[in-house]
Amino acid sequence: MLKLLKNFGKRQWALVLVAFALILGQVWLDLKIPDYMSEITVLVQTEGSQMSEILKNGGFMVACAFGSLISSIIVGYIASNISAAFSMNIRKKLFNKVGDLAISEIKQFSTSSLITRTTNDITQIEMLIAMGLQLLIKAPITAIWAVNKILNKSWQWSALTAVGVVILLGVIVTLMVIIMPKFKIVQKLIDKINGVTRENLTGIRVVRAFNAEEYQEDKFEEVNNRLTKQQLFNQKAFAVLSPVMYLIMYFLTLGIYFIGAYLIKDAAMADKLPLFGDMVVFSSYAMQVLMSFLMLAMIFMMLPRASVSANRINEVLDTEITIKDGKINTDTTGEKGTVEFKNVSFKYPDAEEYVLKNISFKANKGDTVAFIGSTGSGKSTLINLIPRFYDATEGEVLVDGVNVKDYTQEFLHDKLGYVPQKAVIFNDTVSGNVSYGENGKGEITDKKIKEAIEVAQAREFVEKMDDKYDTHIAQGGTNVSGGQKQRLSIARAIARDPEIYIFDDSFSALDYKTDSVLRKELKKYTKDATTLIVAQRIGTIMNADKILVLDNGKCVGQGTHKELLKTCEIYKQIALSQLSEEELNG
Repeated sequence: MLKLLKNFGKRQWALVLVAFALILGQVWLDLKIPDYMSEITVLVQTEGSQMSEILKNGGFMVACAFGSLISSIIVGYIASNISAAFSMNIRKKLFNKVGDLAISEIKQFSTSSLITRTTNDITQIEMLIAMGLQLLIKAPITAIWAVNKILNKSWQWSALTAVGVVILLGVIVTLMVIIMPKFKIVQKLIDKINGVTRENLTGIRVVRAFNAEEYQEDKFEEVNNRLTKQQLFNQKAFAVLSPVMYLIMYFLTLGIYFIGAYLIKDAAMADKLPLFGDMVVFSSYAMQVLMSFLMLAMIFMMLPRASVSANRINEVLDTEITIKDGKINTDTTGEKGTVEFKNVSFKYPDAEEYVLKNISFKANKGDTVAFIGSTGSGKSTLINLIPRFYDATEGEVLVDGVNVKDYTQEFLHDKLGYVPQKAVIFNDTVSGNVSYGENGKGEITDKKIKEAIEVAQAREFVEKMDDKYDTHIAQGGTNVSGGQKQRLSIARAIARDPEIYIFDDSFSALDYKTDSVLRKELKKYTKDATTLIVAQRIGTIMNADKILVLDNGKCVGQGTHKELLKTCEIYKQIALSQLSEEELNG
């Protein structure tokens, strides 16, 4: 928790000091009220007292109460300002951190868990700061000040107050020991309930197609019931605190008056009136002491959950980024559009087996290089090493003759047009999706957007839409077909006008005719760029300048389509499973 508080800026610390000064003044005003009450009590009991004196002290009481109210309002505003600013900064820092993490690091946390940490966990800390700033400062100051005022009144009253405080602290500590571990369970259950809800929403079509609504409801109900039971247990445990607190307060007041009655009875006549005034004042101060501890109890109720949330946030913020920026952000060699793998091997973190083993090839400017192989052979992993979604375990990946690790990631990504295996569509218009992101070459114009859509063979269906290029596309592209999503995703890469295109099985949802036309248009448009294609269809890669055949992470064949039919048995088997010999021979 203290680690997160280091994110307070100078402005926040300045406001904390202002709040501290105001709370100090508020406590002084609150503790002056019993003094005036004692004075009024004595005046009422004394013969010959002037009404003006009583009204004067009453006026001071009202002024103190009003001053305390104004101070409390200002402190509340300052605390809200500080907590909101802190929440904003931490949420931004957490979001940026997640954006900087490598794929392998993100996999340490589930998507639902990251959402919970960015929302619910930060809210818990924000609430603690908003209330804690007021109560954590006010409670100890009030307690110490009030105790200092009552110490010399009567040792019997002081001892009774001390017993009440010890009992209250005992109850609070017992509750903390019982409930503290439970809050970690609560946050994990919130992760799970978010995960089940997200899964149900993203897979709604499959859920309905398989009549699995009841199954999903049962799945949600199980997690929801566990969360409910855990929360009920926590709230019931905390509910004990309130009646215990009031019992202590009422018994303490009763005890003070009970002891006071005996003290007044045994006192000399001259001491009876001052002793009665002391009793009234002491009971007020004793309540202030107990209220101080009650305020601390409220903080202790919030602290365990906020502490768990802080640890969960720090887990993300403290995750070491393995893929770090290089220093090169300009072209330093004469090469342009080249991609070279030099004896590259790769295995996932904490894995024993290599996914890729000793891969070497070079793609020159204007070349089309394709990768084919059975499922799990490492095709997608191989091309994911180029944009540094992962870093090679051994060997080098070079772009334009420079190791990708030496580039700044922004500069490296500006060189690439990446189309993932699963088309990603954002909640935006058609134009917004195609012009998504920056490419270091200025704004992507409307003309460029339309040109990219035309090359990607998406113009026909886009212009049939109600608002054409301004038509809204739902998140995940749920209002367009799979083939349409792929074409928009391809258009997005084309609009960047990159040096190197990376297509990770990006034509799989297209029919053969559209696939053929798109590749021909793409070849014309990208003749000066390097194209890397992962594909399952032989028809998609037959005309590539170079084809790499992968099997269990190894390159078992490299050459043109015709060369591989003669020299690579695995390629020939894949080809014959899709096309006849006549078709393969053109």
